[in-house]
Amino acid sequence: MDKIQHTTVPTNGINMHVASIGTGPRAILFLHGFPELWYTWRHQLLSLSSLGYRCIAPDLRGYGDTDCPAPAAQYTSLHIVGDLVGLLDGLGIQRVFLVGHDWGAIIAWHFCLFRPDRVKALVNTSVPFTPRHPKASLIAGMRAVFGDDFYMCRFQEVGEAEADFGAVETGKLLAKILTSRNPDPPCLPKHVGFRGIPDLPALPSWLTQQDIDYFASKFDRTGFTGALKVLCRSWEVMGPWTGAKVTVPTKFIVGELDITLKFPRMKDYVVGGGMKADVPLLEEVVVLEGVAHFLHEESPQQVTNHIHDFFKDK
Repeated sequence: MDKIQHTTVPTNGINMHVASIGTGPRAILFLHGFPELWYTWRHQLLSLSSLGYRCIAPDLRGYGDTDCPAPAAQYTSLHIVGDLVGLLDGLGIQRVFLVGHDWGAIIAWHFCLFRPDRVKALVNTSVPFTPRHPKASLIAGMRAVFGDDFYMCRFQEVGEAEADFGAVETGKLLAKILTSRNPDPPCLPKHVGFRGIPDLPALPSWLTQQDIDYFASKFDRTGFTGALKVLCRSWEVMGPWTGAKVTVPTKFIVGELDITLKFPRMKDYVVGGGMKADVPLLEEVVVLEGVAHFLHEESPQQVTNHIHDFFKDK
């Protein structure tokens, strides 16, 4: 880990913290999800850099050691992809291999919609591509299906999720989220909240207390407000991309126990071939047996191997 370099890159009006390792023309840009940081990619950074890749993992806008602008309107996919394009320009990189997870997967899909000229190939994980519905946002759709207690809907209420998170010690909260193996989409009434999820008897073998302490140290300093702002702010500004398709070579990986596969019609869309209509260059869908949402943490070598197998000939 001490070989990973940390720099700050000015981009798109903010200062972005970037972790990187490796050299050469074959660069991979890793995009983390919620509630994660660059650190979530530590295994892939080390293993793929040893295979000859230049590996780059930023803290996204609102997270970790990257700036957290105050206005919520500055957290759309347009802003965040703009940050990443500026980052690549600042590093002198014209085209990258792209890897995303969770919220970072949504940004990766949008990156490929906005600037396919900057992406050689994509390995996306956990969150499938969701075409923009012209009449209703993703949150509106989730609310209609799961109700107001669905966790993403509750995140839309300013201050509510922050208060919920604040009632639990940060490390315990993050351990609950990162190690959850309940595949059902989480609906958490206000009187229960995340604080009502039982504590773990022990951490699993793939997640150490040192890992939890690193994540907690950053979220203790920044709070969760910036991270929550980046969730689902983009529908209003993405009208021009209604009906647009992802046209870069793509591989998609998801855990068998991932909550996204329990969303209505999602499993058939992902595994049954429906996503290829929206991602025409989708070459492979991989379902990792017995693995949950944070697959790159739980099964890092499997994920690394899948990334390398897809990128090595591109």
